[in-house]
Amino acid sequence: MSTPETSRFVRLRVEVVLEVDDEDALTKAALRRIADDSTMPPDERVHAEGSVTEDTAEAVAYLVDPFDLVSEVPGIELVQASWSSERIERDPDSREWGLDDDDVDEDFDDEAVNRVG
Repeated sequence: MSTPETSRFVRLRVEVVLEVDDEDALTKAALRRIADDSTMPPDERVHAEGSVTEDTAEAVAYLVDPFDLVSEVPGIELVQASWSSERIERDPDSREWGLDDDDVDEDFDDEAVNRVG
């Protein structure tokens, strides 16, 4: 009996909801990131600056990099990543925003929850 091969690839899905309480600071940080990117072509820089100035969700997308999430994890290499951000409406009383008992893995590390918030 042969053992089926397992894929070496793992898809990690993360969904994060952020509350922006200082749009100006967020926009300025994104503009600094764009200005510091010496590899960005001038026409792309102008487009990026306009995008982050008009939409805080775009500013978040320029500042959050999936590579940062896994760069220090031993034994892995980031092969592909994509991400996006969007403004959303949030109702904290909605069932969609809460963790149900079915959503929590019994082996989940409660300490990980405490580190986040």
